[in-house]
Amino acid sequence: MTTDLGPFPATRKWLRAHPLATDAVLALGALVAMVLGSFVEPRGPDGPTFGTRTPEPLSLVLMLLAAAALVFRRSRTRAVLAATLGLSVVELVSGEPRAPVAMAAVIALYTLASRTDRPTTWRVGLLTMAGLTGVAMLAAGPLPWYSQENIGMFAWTGMAAAGGDAVRSRRAFVDAIRERAERAERTREEEARRRVAEERLRIARDLHDVVAHHIALVNVQAGVAAHVMDKRPDQAKEALAHVRDASRSALNELRATVGLLRQSGDPEAPTEPAPGLARLDELVDTFRHAGLPVKVMVELDGNGGALPAAVDLAAYRVIQEALTNVRKHAGRGASAEVSVVRVGASAEVTVLDDGGDSPDPAAAASAPGGGHGLLGMRERAGALGGSCFAGPRYGGGYRVHVILPVN
Repeated sequence: MTTDLGPFPATRKWLRAHPLATDAVLALGALVAMVLGSFVEPRGPDGPTFGTRTPEPLSLVLMLLAAAALVFRRSRTRAVLAATLGLSVVELVSGEPRAPVAMAAVIALYTLASRTDRPTTWRVGLLTMAGLTGVAMLAAGPLPWYSQENIGMFAWTGMAAAGGDAVRSRRAFVDAIRERAERAERTREEEARRRVAEERLRIARDLHDVVAHHIALVNVQAGVAAHVMDKRPDQAKEALAHVRDASRSALNELRATVGLLRQSGDPEAPTEPAPGLARLDELVDTFRHAGLPVKVMVELDGNGGALPAAVDLAAYRVIQEALTNVRKHAGRGASAEVSVVRVGASAEVTVLDDGGDSPDPAAAASAPGGGHGLLGMRERAGALGGSCFAGPRYGGGYRVHVILPVN
């Protein structure tokens, strides 16, 4: 964060980097002002006049000591205030004419007020105001106790305390604004990193679902074609047609995903809708062509109509991944059942398989959890505030049950 240093940025920067030198310059200025002020006669016949009186040697020594104490006003704030107050009291009780030694005490009080808390400022400020003003009134000499010099002492010390407190409050306010700005910047960066991570995870899930589904079907159909190529060429030709369709679908979905990633600005609206339960029959047909009998039951119309887009997509991807796992890991002759039912404020997606005639049903049932498919289903459900259960069924087979909140 840059700071405006005024018309002399180099000088101001140097002074801020060397506070002792800054205080020495201030002390010299205060000494010059006190010495010049000691030559002023405030009660002349024609008003204040300069050069009509001369300060006493004791006054010059007191002004020099008070100015020297101001050099350490930041490092020894309380001690400097006490020293300047003591020198001011000595000057007030030493007789006439008075020299403005109290100017150093005013500067020291301002420094204390700008560097401490408000209760301390007002406790010390009131004691200083009362002490200096009281001594000035008691040691007024030929002047009345209510003379303007004594009232001025009260006013100057009060303004020093109030000014220092105002500077401290403004500094605290600026620091708070800067801290909030830095925290907001950190929060924005963390939010950006979180969104990038979520987007990468979403893309990884989508790519996994697309590739796993279509490549599994291609593998199955290619195997069928190779097996019947010689004896049943018509069936082999049909299997190769399914391979061609599955590979084309995979390429189209991959092209759409990569096209979104390559866009430099905000992605444009997709030219076709995202997959959902409206395309469930099309999805199931690809598995049926691959030799997996699938029964489907969808009951949504009587419970509030269509699902929200995010829930619809998640349900479609869950069914796609679950059926892909069945086709990859279940035994020969396996069949599957898919049900999507809306129950109150949730949609429940269930995919069951009977395990087929796998020689090792336990191994086949546990296989779907070995990759990223099950993890992806759980992440999809968790992102929507739902839950996912997957595990072996009693008597063989596997069960995937996902609950997705609709509202």
